[in-house]
Amino acid sequence: MDDGTVNQQAIILEIAADLGLHLAEIAPLGAPKGADHFDAWLQKGHAADMDWLQKNRDRIVDPRGLAPGPAALLVVGLAHVRPRVDLPGGGRIARYAAGRDYHNRLGKLLVRLGKRLAREGVLEQGRPGRAMTDAAPLMERSHADEAGVGFASKAANLLHPEFGPWFFLGELVLETDPQELLQDGPSLAPAGSCGTCTACIDVCPTDAIVAPGQVDAGLCISYQTIENRGAIPHELRPKLSGFAFGCDICSEVCPWGIKAESKADFSADWGTHPVVEQFSLIDWLDQDEAGFKQTWQGSPLQRARRDGLARNAAIVLGITPREGSREALLRALEQHSSPMAREAAAWALAKAHGPEERVTDALDRAHAREEADEWRELIDRDRELARSRT
Repeated sequence: MDDGTVNQQAIILEIAADLGLHLAEIAPLGAPKGADHFDAWLQKGHAADMDWLQKNRDRIVDPRGLAPGPAALLVVGLAHVRPRVDLPGGGRIARYAAGRDYHNRLGKLLVRLGKRLAREGVLEQGRPGRAMTDAAPLMERSHADEAGVGFASKAANLLHPEFGPWFFLGELVLETDPQELLQDGPSLAPAGSCGTCTACIDVCPTDAIVAPGQVDAGLCISYQTIENRGAIPHELRPKLSGFAFGCDICSEVCPWGIKAESKADFSADWGTHPVVEQFSLIDWLDQDEAGFKQTWQGSPLQRARRDGLARNAAIVLGITPREGSREALLRALEQHSSPMAREAAAWALAKAHGPEERVTDALDRAHAREEADEWRELIDRDRELARSRT
């Protein structure tokens, strides 16, 4: 500003950069511009069983309740560009999940940012409020788009010219008058767009991108392998494409993602968790309940829980069997504490080893042992699959 007054907006963004945040922009805290899109998405049933989205619908489309009065939203980004991540012995996970849990790292940075803003008195008429990292009822990509952090993609994520889709988002509520803070208005979105590219739509193995910018969560590999707490639908299992947690397929074919990967590597910033470096999918299956929390502590992979990770591992092993996988699947079928993991092992055995007498006998015994009708019915379907392969 040229009138001698302090430009609070610029100072806030400078402090965010000084703390190591790669992206930072500010927008008024109000209804996201994607609110109508979100409502239509819910009405089409594309949220799968994420019921909390419907329950929090009013708070999501009007997040002003996050502050006691008028407020602004500081949206930040932290890059995690790194090469693809393959597990020992085969199988893949989404790249972001290979290292430190971003909730912890980004959350701590946001808290530090808030304290520094308060200490330096940058918000003359206000104070920093709640810090959020993917755990609040907020359409963060829509708010980030409005703030100018990036631009919306056809895969329903956010893109940046330098980092492509490979960055995390976080938010800090600034309890101050947004009109005073944003006298020059929010920043313009960085130059770029998807243009006529449909690579992400074309490559998705489950056809989860049902329209540009619209993803049916129930068809999405990331949803199925992370958020789904039940059985993955049989028809989707052969389409996991080797992913045992999350999915990077749409980002890997995105020209912006390819460009970012060719120019940067933040692997050293995030590290690689020991379970990613050392554990095979067979180890995922064999992990006992007592040691799970300690062994996987600090890894984003914990999000899927022990039974979800075992389920995912079993399915990938059924699609691409390897040395020792049959014995591991038989152990899981007989001994795993989770009926969901046992059923996934049954499917994997039927898919990869169905014609073998030892396998069909094990499936029969598993069906007889299972108590809940839900899992007995699924295992019966797995037995039919095995018989069809003889």
